[in-house]
Amino acid sequence: MSKQAILSNDAPAPIGPYSQATRVGDWIFISGQIPIDPQTGELILGGVAAQTKQVLLNLQAILTSVGLNLDSVVKTTIYLTDLNMFAEMNEVYATYFRPPYPARATVQVSALPKGAQVEIEAIAYAGG
Repeated sequence: MSKQAILSNDAPAPIGPYSQATRVGDWIFISGQIPIDPQTGELILGGVAAQTKQVLLNLQAILTSVGLNLDSVVKTTIYLTDLNMFAEMNEVYATYFRPPYPARATVQVSALPKGAQVEIEAIAYAGG
């Protein structure tokens, strides 16, 4: 098994001992992204819609760094600090993905790093 770390300067640097993403063969495993502005290193404020947009831009930047886009995503896991924010998050999420949509799970968690309201991790396929 050959494992390659992926690092994009257009996405937030990891804040711990992990890679932004790891490539194994044709599979890209993207670590959970929180709404950090990669230019400032600060958490985006303004509610779950603004935070979801930044998270998806971060995911997109990581995929772009390996020549892919969000169409390559086959599975996402979304973490929300309150499931009452689901509809607002989902409205933004729907503008970034198109059919066939990735498989998805959404779970409520008690807290996320840096006080974020949303975190999304993804698996993408780079094969033909």
